[in-house]
Amino acid sequence: MNANDILTLFDYTYWAYARVLNAAERLSNQQFIAPGNLSFGGVRGTLVHAFGAEYIWRRRLQEGASPSRLSESDYPDLETLRSHWHDEERLMRAYLDGLTDEVLQQTFRYKNTKGLDFENVIWQMLAHVVNHGTQHRAEVAVLLTDFGCSPGDVDMLMYFREKDKR
Repeated sequence: MNANDILTLFDYTYWAYARVLNAAERLSNQQFIAPGNLSFGGVRGTLVHAFGAEYIWRRRLQEGASPSRLSESDYPDLETLRSHWHDEERLMRAYLDGLTDEVLQQTFRYKNTKGLDFENVIWQMLAHVVNHGTQHRAEVAVLLTDFGCSPGDVDMLMYFREKDKR
């Protein structure tokens, strides 16, 4: 995997998140914060988990930090979450823009949120961030659809088709 591939995966990821967050705007705040049966609760809990994972991985890779998980109570509404995510996207894109093919092949040692030591190749860690987000976006898409607010098709090919039309 090279730097251009990683940038493409994150471009797709942010495109797909935008569709999900735009659909979530049609929810009432009660629907947004409602608990759910997913691993991380409902719409808010699942989105905060996905956002938090991205935040943790960027800080870990960029700063060598081992931040703790985010609390969904810190995001009382969609606008608060969207604003913080927009800031995080800017920081992640700046980090990604500085990566080279050589850096992506390096092994990175870190502690997870439980303090356990791990090491992985950097491109694999970034691919994990994208894949992790795909899982949780799909879960939120189901919840949004159940609320009558489907985000529509968030498949990668749809992203490429829209991008090619620009």
